[in-house]
Amino acid sequence: MKMASDTMKNTKTNTESTSSTQNKMVSGSAWMTAGSMMSRILGALYIIPWMAWMGDSNTADAANALFQIGYTPYAFFLSLATAGVPSAISKQVSYYNAIGEYEISKNIYKKGLQIMAFSGIVSAVLMFVLAPLFAEASPTASAADSTIVIRSLTPALLFIPTMSVTRGFIQGHNTMAPSAISQIIEQLARVLFMLASVFLVRQMLDGSVVTAVSLSTFAAFVGAIFGFGYLIVKLRRGNNALTREPEESAGKVSVATNELMVSIIRTAIPFIIVATGITISQFIDQFTYSPIMESVSNMTGLEIQRTYGISQANAHKLIMIIISFGSAMAITSVPLISDLIAKGSLKAVRHQFVESVQLLFFIMFPAATGMAVLAEPLYTVFYGHNDFGTGITQVSAFMSIFLALYALLANILQASNQTRPAIIALWIGLGMKLVFQYPALRLFSTYGMLISNIIGFGVACFLMFRIMHKAVGYNASYLVRRTTLIALLTAAMAVTTILVREGLYLFLNEQSGFDSVIVMAVTAVAGVAVYGYLALKTRLADRLLGSRITTIRRKLKMK
Repeated sequence: MKMASDTMKNTKTNTESTSSTQNKMVSGSAWMTAGSMMSRILGALYIIPWMAWMGDSNTADAANALFQIGYTPYAFFLSLATAGVPSAISKQVSYYNAIGEYEISKNIYKKGLQIMAFSGIVSAVLMFVLAPLFAEASPTASAADSTIVIRSLTPALLFIPTMSVTRGFIQGHNTMAPSAISQIIEQLARVLFMLASVFLVRQMLDGSVVTAVSLSTFAAFVGAIFGFGYLIVKLRRGNNALTREPEESAGKVSVATNELMVSIIRTAIPFIIVATGITISQFIDQFTYSPIMESVSNMTGLEIQRTYGISQANAHKLIMIIISFGSAMAITSVPLISDLIAKGSLKAVRHQFVESVQLLFFIMFPAATGMAVLAEPLYTVFYGHNDFGTGITQVSAFMSIFLALYALLANILQASNQTRPAIIALWIGLGMKLVFQYPALRLFSTYGMLISNIIGFGVACFLMFRIMHKAVGYNASYLVRRTTLIALLTAAMAVTTILVREGLYLFLNEQSGFDSVIVMAVTAVAGVAVYGYLALKTRLADRLLGSRITTIRRKLKMK
């Protein structure tokens, strides 16, 4: 009887633990998704007045391409300086907090600040010096203009790394709200500065496009100041390791200062390599698109810059709105998985992995499909009607599934101490992208960049699934069944939205921005209603999102 009672207690404890972890995952993902999506939406919405104030459509597209040419090397150096650190700090702080070693968590944060101050300076100097080389290799009509734009981003590299450490420290406490809110504040300040600058330079002073774009990229520094200020306030007022007294720490583990720095760097480097994966693929596009298109097409230099801008800047801004969900889940999953690894709960790791992938697909499948269906009105609203832009956005939408999945799997693998295999999978995927780049561009023109991306990251994700299966032995057949169900629900939603969209186009003009807003709104509502109903009816939403959804379904009197 006693053994049976103990078994029941253990089962109850395990169930409660799993439920708690799931709730943390859903809650954390919700906060990080909200912050990231709001940030991305602001980053997409600003483009409407920004391009209108910049000039005619050709000038605006060229300006946007110039903006993207500056941001790609910036994103790469920012990843080198910071990308691995928030996740590394988050992983280590979560681990030491789990065993009550709060003093070590404090030291990790302090040493992280020192490391990031140094890496920020190095990255800023490198980007400033190498800017002319990046500009020469880019699909631009003027290397001198691109050099100015790239260099305008160096101040942000000096400042943002220390902010990233603070975000990682806060996330290590499984508290995602401050990071999410700081993202919104950072982006809002950045967008306001950008729009004010462009309006002043182009509309009031009739200044050059290069000046306007340079101030727009410098806005990253302005936004970072506001975002970091908010984080500092929350850090001082919040309940975290910094606010705990030394005697509250367990004191059973002793880690030397040098060991801490080495540990942070050793943990961060793999995160940095994996985090730069998407940026490296963009570098491949930026450096190979122009020479390949010059050899396989009759495009002029300006046409190459414009088509590159539509693909890598215009469409990319739109898909980043939904990719942000994958990024948010990746950030949320690291401390959760790390905490479970620290506690030696392999069964819980298996469960968390399967739940994380399902939750990603549950959101990404309908989001990407919906964007593909609404690509024409969506592109029209943001950039004006353009058949080429519509097609690029449709393919980009499906590509976003692979990019988001990569972001999630790579971070989970590293949190599960599968760093080396994750890096190997990434390099194989990037190698596949590079191999297919020329034939894809030759056969499909600009679309080839996206197709080679799908192939490369598709291979990387497949390998990462195999690595994780070998490491923890998750139930692959169960995951396939759930994914198939999500795909079927998404297909039903897609059919509905296509019918609604085509029905609206019988009365509305697809080239009108105002009519496109109506088409988007009505079609999106229909799609969400159908997918939401089916998810509730099949109880898939209950299983993935927890008890709150069960309550909603019962209130709607759905069995």
